[in-house]
Amino acid sequence: MATPAEHFADARNCMVDSQIRPNRVADPRILSAMRRLPRERFLPANVWSLAYADEDVPLGNGRFMLEPMVLAKLLQAANLRDNERVLVVGAGTGYGAAVLAACGCRVTALEEDASLLAIARTVLPVEAPSVTLVTGPLAAGWPAHGPFDLILIEGAVPQIPAALATQTHQENGRILAAIHAEGRITQAVIAEATAFGVGISPLFDCGTPLIPSLRKAPMFAF
Repeated sequence: MATPAEHFADARNCMVDSQIRPNRVADPRILSAMRRLPRERFLPANVWSLAYADEDVPLGNGRFMLEPMVLAKLLQAANLRDNERVLVVGAGTGYGAAVLAACGCRVTALEEDASLLAIARTVLPVEAPSVTLVTGPLAAGWPAHGPFDLILIEGAVPQIPAALATQTHQENGRILAAIHAEGRITQAVIAEATAFGVGISPLFDCGTPLIPSLRKAPMFAF
């Protein structure tokens, strides 16, 4: 009989082979990270059984861990480069930050929810010790570690918070997010700084839930 560890390892491989790769995610760093990192350890124990499901996993207080396919496709769209400085906003329990660290990025993970921080403080030192975990209002970002090459918002927002748009490099900074406009389908996007301003490109439709504290935060419309 398989041990729990073996069961979860099989589930990780199945997640990559049935959810990630069929959706045209081919970056070997992302695939390797998602095969290796124990996603269940980043979840409250009562939802471990959902760790490798193709859905957003509830973390409590209206927060969710991103669906694996959505996270993987967002990261691939960023064309990650080694040693990039990355801010994860709404990092939750730290899974997305851990994937980015495994891809060679220097990651700051910003979270404000105490229960999610408690899990992140336990698992990140073991699974992704290079990640710097910080706490504060999500809408404010973390300018002390900026400017960033990449900002990932781990949840949907009506628009990009204004402070985040000022914390990316002006020439090559990117922001990954899911935009939820009233009455419209939520859409994953990448916003990129250029010499002519900020351009936003739609990537794919998704069902990513809103981050509660960012529903009415000061926003920047691209």
